[in-house]
Amino acid sequence: MPISVAQAEKARRNIAAVVFRTPLVRCNVDDPADLYLKLENLQPIGSFKIRGAANVTALIPREQLDRGVLTASAGNMAQGVAFCARRLGIKATVVAPETAPATKILAVERMGGRVIKAPFAEWWQTFEKRSYPGIDATFIHAFDDPRVMAGNGTIALELLEDLPDLDAVVIPFGGGGLSCGIAAVLRALAPKVRIYAAEIETAAPLAASLAAGKPRTVEYQPSFVDGIGSKMVFPNMFEHARKLLDGSLVVTLNEAARAMKLVAERNRIIVEGAAACAVAAARSGRAGSGKIVAIVSGGNIDLDKFAQLVTQN
Repeated sequence: MPISVAQAEKARRNIAAVVFRTPLVRCNVDDPADLYLKLENLQPIGSFKIRGAANVTALIPREQLDRGVLTASAGNMAQGVAFCARRLGIKATVVAPETAPATKILAVERMGGRVIKAPFAEWWQTFEKRSYPGIDATFIHAFDDPRVMAGNGTIALELLEDLPDLDAVVIPFGGGGLSCGIAAVLRALAPKVRIYAAEIETAAPLAASLAAGKPRTVEYQPSFVDGIGSKMVFPNMFEHARKLLDGSLVVTLNEAARAMKLVAERNRIIVEGAAACAVAAARSGRAGSGKIVAIVSGGNIDLDKFAQLVTQN
């Protein structure tokens, strides 16, 4: 297991002053009738990423924090790290891909974070090297860090308290920190719960890797689903995912856009593309029957883009 229940419980105490205990609401649809939404889009930064960022910064010694913090992110982890850094009075630097949405970059800058835009390959190397040339700061990995996964695992604790008889959970899969953090806690406390990743067709390396039995590289195509998707799964994260998850449910761009529209119409909630993938996958029937939870990982999407997508689908 990448983390223990005890680590998640400790993380919950660490982040209590920063993180909002998000509601679990029924999705107002007829099929499936028992679909629930875990609304992480209501966090202070509009994303679950604040959980991991808050836990890591709570555990890093102050002398390391004073050097400043560095992360690599397309937007949501960047905001989580920048938010926590501002609270602590330290500097935050973010390496973002050139394709990162302007709304997420501007949000980081409003919080005082410095953003360095890099080509996709260079950005991806930052995850692998856990550093960036010329930046002397403490690196916070967006997903491959047990402290981040423990922060994410607090979502599972809340799910079991609010819906102890849940049958399945569908979780957006980017790097794997969210799905593996939640899954590790659920496997320990509710082993019969089915746990699925949700990926987008334009960047679904987990599905390809699970099919091959080892990490595979896939073609990456940028889209409005910018919170998840990459060209590959880190080997370490693949091992966790392979053991913890029941599979990956891949959805199309049209299915994701329709899910965005559905949730806006029925629940009056704005979800970003990554979160919409979980909703679309949960509604596809492939997660099985019973009480199904879709993790609404975030709501950080440009409103003009959102309006365009929901009016076209």
